[in-house]
Amino acid sequence: MKLVILDRDGTINVDSDQYIKSPAEWKPIPGSLQAIARLTQGGWRVVVATNQSGIARGLFDMATLNAIHAEMHRAVNLAGGRIDAIFFCPHAADSNCECRKPRPGLLREVASRMGIALDGVPMIGDALRDLEAAAAAGAKPYLVLTGKGRKTRAAGGLPAGTEVFADLAAVAAHLAG
Repeated sequence: MKLVILDRDGTINVDSDQYIKSPAEWKPIPGSLQAIARLTQGGWRVVVATNQSGIARGLFDMATLNAIHAEMHRAVNLAGGRIDAIFFCPHAADSNCECRKPRPGLLREVASRMGIALDGVPMIGDALRDLEAAAAAGAKPYLVLTGKGRKTRAAGGLPAGTEVFADLAAVAAHLAG
């Protein structure tokens, strides 16, 4: 099975310092829906792994998160793609949980549920925590320069072997040919 793991905010959709709190606030980054379609049509299973501390902060509830994800699924499907699963951490940054990136627990849950080892599996994100989680779980880190990506690259300290691309569309072209 060819599996690719995507971060959500800043990788698939436009990020916000105020959080994405409703389906109306979820806006795809240009080219990201087509990128997911290209991966899907290239035989890749696409899953999303995302920190969603807005739940713990009381900014939105599970019903709203489900509605945001339903909008994302709808938009991806209309573009000809598919997201096979969404994994999320609902905890606050200070919760010390294992599932909040940069810890690898969320990615290990992906591996367990999908029945696959993460060795070399692409994990694509815009923040250092995405790349660190990938490296800690044995996945291959890919940085996109959308969202926080430019700041992440400028700050340095990327895990060894991190590949850098302009956006999700460029990674999809690289992976799916």
